[in-house]
Amino acid sequence: MEEKRKARLAIVPIDKLKPHEKIDERHLECLMDIIVRDGVLIKPLLVDAKTMIILDGHHRYEILKRLGKKYVPVLLVDYDSDIVDVSSWRRDWRVSKELVRKAGLSGKLLPPKTSKHILKIKLPNVNMPLEKLE
Repeated sequence: MEEKRKARLAIVPIDKLKPHEKIDERHLECLMDIIVRDGVLIKPLLVDAKTMIILDGHHRYEILKRLGKKYVPVLLVDYDSDIVDVSSWRRDWRVSKELVRKAGLSGKLLPPKTSKHILKIKLPNVNMPLEKLE
């Protein structure tokens, strides 16, 4: 399968997305200050196209929710393809795609910064003004 079919940019309703990890409030506050100050979301969230589970971007997702935004720029990927791998930021966790799916679909969220998704293509910048996400 070509790389283009394995990933595509889209704007999706925020209420369609499913987190699989909790957030760190301190990190959220710092990132929110930057995003609100700049008025722009630079990177899209990384999302499984099939399940709409957020793979990367939980803090950006939570910021947009708290700001009352209705839409989110995402890079939709085929999570079953070889375009994305998963490991853990934590030494005491073994993370698999199945664990991520289970957490995202059940709502039993993993601790913050548990999964580390490695994308084999460059995550594009979207430079999306916040007012366009109303």
